[in-house]
Amino acid sequence: MPDPQNARVAVYLDFDNIVMSWYDRVHGRNSYSRDRQKIAENPIDPEIAERLTKATIDVGAIIDYAASFGTLVLTRAYADWSAPVNAEYRSQLVARAVDLVQLFPAAAYAKNGADIRLAVDAVEDMFRLPDLTHVVIVAGDSDYVPLAQRCKRLGRYVVGVGVAGSTAKSLASACDRFDNYDALPGIPKLADTKKDAAPSRPRARKRSQDPAVNLLERAMQLEGERADGEWLHASAVKDLMKRLDPSFSEKALGFRSFSDFLKAQTDHVEVDEASNIVQVRPVSRAA
Repeated sequence: MPDPQNARVAVYLDFDNIVMSWYDRVHGRNSYSRDRQKIAENPIDPEIAERLTKATIDVGAIIDYAASFGTLVLTRAYADWSAPVNAEYRSQLVARAVDLVQLFPAAAYAKNGADIRLAVDAVEDMFRLPDLTHVVIVAGDSDYVPLAQRCKRLGRYVVGVGVAGSTAKSLASACDRFDNYDALPGIPKLADTKKDAAPSRPRARKRSQDPAVNLLERAMQLEGERADGEWLHASAVKDLMKRLDPSFSEKALGFRSFSDFLKAQTDHVEVDEASNIVQVRPVSRAA
């Protein structure tokens, strides 16, 4: 049986589904269908390129969110990676150790069968890796309802991530927890995505210049969402920082302990050492 005290997470992304759904969310219902031929024929056309840029998916935000549940043991993204709209994401997906599963549509406008391949792989992985505790399904299609139900019957905690307005209610109901991509930590509000975007892709989230402080802020935001409390256990924040970036080390930054690292970030966090358990909260909350 899976050990909930040692959470191990598998992530499955129906990448085509998320890209198309977010494009429609940013530009209006059925926008991707209307622009699909133009995107396929000439994605670098200035008008199309601008629309794609404004609807860029933040892959890092999805993976960071999944990592907040436990150790990522596998992450797979399913799409036709030869399509230019998906190929733009390959480097950042590979950089986050995501396994790219190649799919090909049966016809120009046919479905690529991601739901079938993803479901088969997920069920196989649950039997092959009995220590999996969490399954994260990044999609919005009702075709994934049987998969979510099967995962739950096999004793896994099922998390769904989809785009608001494009997710079947039945899929959200079939999961133990479901969150909209729009609401994930680090994702700009939709009003911000509709403003003029920077010319380069992918669109980056607004972050601190210091990578370690940026990592701390992300971890606190994610842990705050999970714990739903004002004060966070410093040990939980550090564990999450290590899951988000295994290379993080406070000692490499010149600090004797993680508490010393936290206390040095007075512009970002407040530290409470009144008890045996060190706690931390963002300065914005303290204010």
